[in-house]
Amino acid sequence: MIALSLALIAAGGAGVAVLLLQVSQRTQVVTVVRDVQVGQVLSKNDLGKASIALDPAVKAVRADDLDSVVGKRAAVELKPGSLLAPSQVTKDSLVKAGEQLVPIGLKPEQVPATALVPGQKVELVHVPAQGQADTGKTSDASPQTLDGRVVKASGAAPGTGIVVVDVATSAEDGPTAAAWVSAGTLRLVLAAPDGH
Repeated sequence: MIALSLALIAAGGAGVAVLLLQVSQRTQVVTVVRDVQVGQVLSKNDLGKASIALDPAVKAVRADDLDSVVGKRAAVELKPGSLLAPSQVTKDSLVKAGEQLVPIGLKPEQVPATALVPGQKVELVHVPAQGQADTGKTSDASPQTLDGRVVKASGAAPGTGIVVVDVATSAEDGPTAAAWVSAGTLRLVLAAPDGH
């Protein structure tokens, strides 16, 4: 009985030692505490800290580096309760020098089934207005297109289902794209990964 008691005490001590070892290997990391939209500048109020057992394969911003991400922009939409990864923030503006931002409203049937994500390349296609003939052009003529890049896509608006997509274009193409949007003659097409 004495030997069994000693064995149980030793086993309990070993278990406590393992638990303490695991606790001591926890890492302080930065977490997201409230919704942050794409392109929004991060503040300390958007971020928190947590202590977790971090797998080396998980890339997370360490709590000691919190100040280094404050003031940067969210490169993706951030949700409360998630860890902040270095790739989710950027010091660059999502609209670069020489670009303009064109908001495009898409009806439910115009929204691709593939999710629109920041950085995705798109083509803005000019189509004739409904009921108007494309006079002066042959039927096999290619439509006019402009290159763009998704900066942000909203959720579907309640009731209408319209999704607003902010697209960055060159400064030269911005006014043309805005005119197409106003006339209702613009369609958005996803580009291939290589941009073609």
